[in-house]
Amino acid sequence: MTDLDQSHYRCLGVGVGPANLSLACLLQEHAEVSNLFVDKKPAFGWHEGQLLSGASLQVSILKDLVSLSDPTNPYSFLSYLHEQGRMYHFINAQFEHVPRQEFRDYMLWASRKNPNVTFGEEVIEVKFADNAFHITTSRRQVTADNIVVGVGVVPSVPDFATPHLGETQFHISEFVTRAVGLSGRRVCVIGGGQSGAEAFLDLVARAPGELPRQVTWVSRRQNFSPIDDTPFTNDYYMPCYSDYFFGLRPQLRAEFTVRNVLTSDGISEATLREIYRRIYIHRFIDKREGLADLYPNRSVTQVTPVGNGWRITMAHNDLPGTVEELEADVIIWATGVAPTPMNFLGPIADRLQVEDGEIKINEDFGVVWDGPSDRGIFLQNAARKQRGLADPNLSLMAWRSQRIADRLRGAKSTSPLPSFLEWSPRLVAEVVR
Repeated sequence: MTDLDQSHYRCLGVGVGPANLSLACLLQEHAEVSNLFVDKKPAFGWHEGQLLSGASLQVSILKDLVSLSDPTNPYSFLSYLHEQGRMYHFINAQFEHVPRQEFRDYMLWASRKNPNVTFGEEVIEVKFADNAFHITTSRRQVTADNIVVGVGVVPSVPDFATPHLGETQFHISEFVTRAVGLSGRRVCVIGGGQSGAEAFLDLVARAPGELPRQVTWVSRRQNFSPIDDTPFTNDYYMPCYSDYFFGLRPQLRAEFTVRNVLTSDGISEATLREIYRRIYIHRFIDKREGLADLYPNRSVTQVTPVGNGWRITMAHNDLPGTVEELEADVIIWATGVAPTPMNFLGPIADRLQVEDGEIKINEDFGVVWDGPSDRGIFLQNAARKQRGLADPNLSLMAWRSQRIADRLRGAKSTSPLPSFLEWSPRLVAEVVR
């Protein structure tokens, strides 16, 4: 165990979301790597504002904090079930996918169980001097040989909406606390991914006395499209493809991400079926014909106050110049997230290389910088343009943490077998003369 009162660490983790928690749990098996992971939140949290009842993971339970790198690790999801005494109950429940709330509870359990994780402590700044990183937190000052940044994401909304955010216009991350008391009101959900789908379903599935008067769903995608979860598509979420993607030219990476976004941000088929059934029942059986309206293939260009509500201006993506308008009392932005600003790196920011708006990393997720090669800054979940759609996904979390842990330990773990698919060109044998 690490003494949290010591002043120097081999590894200091900034932020404790799933990514850095994964690394912290893998390092627990290696006492030679003294480590401390701190987060400014008072306790572990994961999508707290949108953990809706019935929402489930879109990935396998094996893609937990550690199992894909170390299946015997005591911080696995199976270890959690065993310690809680409900292994048989979980098996008998026959979940197709793990309830998202339970996966959050599992990670909360891991964060409490791990003695090297602490909350309520914010990293203020990071400097480098005398061959060490000097970290100032809200509690103390420590030094470290390496730092691992995993500060997660923040809500993202269009710039024109930012001035209007508040009680009746908010990001999906606040859904649980703000989407209340909506009976008889007009609500518009903007965003066609899984989060938008879950919000829309929650609204149209409420009891008659709690139903909004109208629920509108707007998406700039051509349709409300399902996630592509087929076997060969999932090979994009294997370590070998992540490495292949990393070696591509930036333009090819960007084109791939746009073309294959539904492999990570599509809507689960179960959610889509339930939404369709709810609309059918409302319209044809309960005679609530005006309750649900769906507008795919539209881009929202402006929101303006009107009376006690909002006017939403849209452009139809197939018909340039076409302008449509809707009115709503409440707007919910399900428009994704963006990397959290890393202002604490300010003192060393000019020493870090940047590529296409991201801090540039190497093949081991180490930041490319002008410091000593044996002193590293590692970056978790903030290199989507360089590592692809899998970077913020749970699928490669344990593998990425293992690669970082290997660098910290000066070791090399056994790599999983490559994909059945040959991503790289085969070398042509030299012609014998």
